[in-house]
Amino acid sequence: MAAVDSFHLLYREVARSCHNHLEFLAVVGALYTAQKSFCILYDCYSLIRSHVTPCLLRKRDLVQQYGKWAVVTGANSSIGKAYAEELAKNGMNIILVCSSRENGVSEAITGDYGVNTKFIDVDFSQGHEVYYSIMEALKGLDVGILVNNAGVFDEYPEHILEVPEDELWKIIHVNLAAAVMMARIVLPGMAQKKRGAIVNVICGSVGKSDAQTAASKAYLDTFSRQLASEVSASGVFVQCLTPLCVGRKHTSSYGTFPMFSPSPDVYAHHAVRTLGFCTRTTGYWAHSLQLLASQWIPGWLCRSIGRFHHH
Repeated sequence: MAAVDSFHLLYREVARSCHNHLEFLAVVGALYTAQKSFCILYDCYSLIRSHVTPCLLRKRDLVQQYGKWAVVTGANSSIGKAYAEELAKNGMNIILVCSSRENGVSEAITGDYGVNTKFIDVDFSQGHEVYYSIMEALKGLDVGILVNNAGVFDEYPEHILEVPEDELWKIIHVNLAAAVMMARIVLPGMAQKKRGAIVNVICGSVGKSDAQTAASKAYLDTFSRQLASEVSASGVFVQCLTPLCVGRKHTSSYGTFPMFSPSPDVYAHHAVRTLGFCTRTTGYWAHSLQLLASQWIPGWLCRSIGRFHHH
């Protein structure tokens, strides 16, 4: 009988202790749920502010807001060319800074949109010597927007020991130095006029990367953040664009959900809309949805959806 009484006493003590712990765990769970709910609400607010608000406002005059000329590096790539064309649609004169393989892009933009264009034949992989000709060509121009789109990104990642030294220097010159030096060239004029925008595009933001490429992406992201804080008082807006999957030419990439891989023209149209609204964005609403989902959906489910999308 004494053993039974001892058991009941022990049971009551354990139950009382568990009840106290359950109350504590309930409080912790409520705080965790509140914190997660706040994060989701903030992410939704950021999504609306970046992609919905610009659509509700009247069309902006980019020339009046930023300046007459836009400089686009890497304009022979799909995104760079489409971004230059979108700025031309908004009445901005375009300066294309890329290699001679631009295939008549400047003439096509002039013919299609009736704006002035200039072409600067530059190979950023050659190092600091190329910037003297750029400075000379931009002298006296009202440069309002700089789009740093030049980049070297391998489709198939390579181990750093397998990459030739010349290729590593090319990544440093094109992916890192070009954005810094181009910003250094145009910033004095922008700061003097108290207006301007610098857009740093991190292409290849989706998929696996090798060490050197991943480091260059992280550098450009950090550079954009720090530069924004340094020049915001001068009236210069700095944006970091991190597109995900973008199709080629004027068509979306194949897949079950083509809206997630827009054509360069569609992507550029949406990306230009976000200019002045958010300092860091994918530039396209569906890409932002993907990024938001990847933060809250388990990794295995995201990978399954990705495999289904490419089938």
